[in-house]
Amino acid sequence: MEKLKNISQSEVLVLKEQVAYQNGQVVSKTLAQNEALSITLFAFDKGEEISTHQSGGDAFVTCLDGVGKITIDGLPYTLKEGESIVIPAKHPHAVYAAEPFKMLLVVVF
Repeated sequence: MEKLKNISQSEVLVLKEQVAYQNGQVVSKTLAQNEALSITLFAFDKGEEISTHQSGGDAFVTCLDGVGKITIDGLPYTLKEGESIVIPAKHPHAVYAAEPFKMLLVVVF
């Protein structure tokens, strides 16, 4: 099992400061990944998106900054800072940055 990477340990952190916005891009930073779990930080520039796809695990998404639109099974949900949503495994979903948007993604397989 792989341990946490790309992040300081035994230190108080502000997660939204651990990944930076870049013009016209979606930036991701993997913190942990193995057969049971994936933890990733994302920073979306305004207007950027991840098109509709499915995951083999349940995805827990928390907005760290800005506003994002999560579409699950064709239904849109708006996430603002501090809000979270669970995307059930094998359900089609997409992510769109209505404005610059940072999120923490935890997928449990």
